[in-house]
Amino acid sequence: GVKKKAACPGLGLFYTILSAFLFSVASLFLKKIEDIHSVEVSAFRCVFQMAFVLPGLIYYKTGFLGPKGKRIFLFFRGFLGSTAMVLLYYAYQVMPLADATVITFTSPVFTSLLAWIFLKEKYSLWDVLFTLFAVTGVILIARPPFLFGSRVTGIEGSYSDHLKGTIAAIASTLSAASTIVILRKVGKSVHYFLSIWYYAVIGLIGCVIALFVLNEWRLPHCGRDRVFLILIGLLGLGGQIFLTKALQIEKAGPVSIMRTMDVVFAFILQVLFLNHIPTWWTVGGALCVVASSSGTAIRKWRHSVKKAKQREI
Repeated sequence: GVKKKAACPGLGLFYTILSAFLFSVASLFLKKIEDIHSVEVSAFRCVFQMAFVLPGLIYYKTGFLGPKGKRIFLFFRGFLGSTAMVLLYYAYQVMPLADATVITFTSPVFTSLLAWIFLKEKYSLWDVLFTLFAVTGVILIARPPFLFGSRVTGIEGSYSDHLKGTIAAIASTLSAASTIVILRKVGKSVHYFLSIWYYAVIGLIGCVIALFVLNEWRLPHCGRDRVFLILIGLLGLGGQIFLTKALQIEKAGPVSIMRTMDVVFAFILQVLFLNHIPTWWTVGGALCVVASSSGTAIRKWRHSVKKAKQREI
């Protein structure tokens, strides 16, 4: 729980940028996969998570179920976390990479709103303003026809798929925000590895059931897709490791702000490797969402610093 002093200045922020880059490249590979459903990709990701976490559970002797009073929270953490992953992967597949990435960065705003509702945390006028900025950004990206007319440009495929992807990305963001609220409720009484274990196991079970119901289970036909699947698992795992390392040696506020580099990387990779130039609507939406998430992070950071000084006094 105690923050370790960084070995060199800026190391935690460098880890954050590296984490954002790895997550962005994993998203790019997901866009390149041609014949695998997003649920199946999520199942492979869960397998990688389990392989990583299992030795940690054995080493720290945490058990596999957790404390009795916390198991229901861990279950919902796993269910909502894996649901967020599946929906996000679906959004990446059916809409522009930058659009889906930008929508996910509304998560801090929705986390503040849900924490106010369920944890009775403070929700100020600044939070209302940041929420409005986030909603505006999502509207600029979704570009509903009743506001922007019937000719919507800068999307991949049909507007129907774009709308489905937008809804999936928003639902993913709400699920991720709910997961963070649950983790706050649980606090430090449950080991970090146990939380990831529930996420991976419940996610894998849910994905396997969904694949059989949808009849979408298939091995990739070409070697390239199989390589992409492995790389998505490794890059996602690496991104989580570096993000965790960053939070161990750096304050949460600067890390949250620096994570917006994910949006920058998404724009760059989309232009370079997908030959899809974002519209000014997407750029405007990205600016609104980044301003919203950064403002929320800065406020939380300043509040935590103020509380720390009060405790010292």
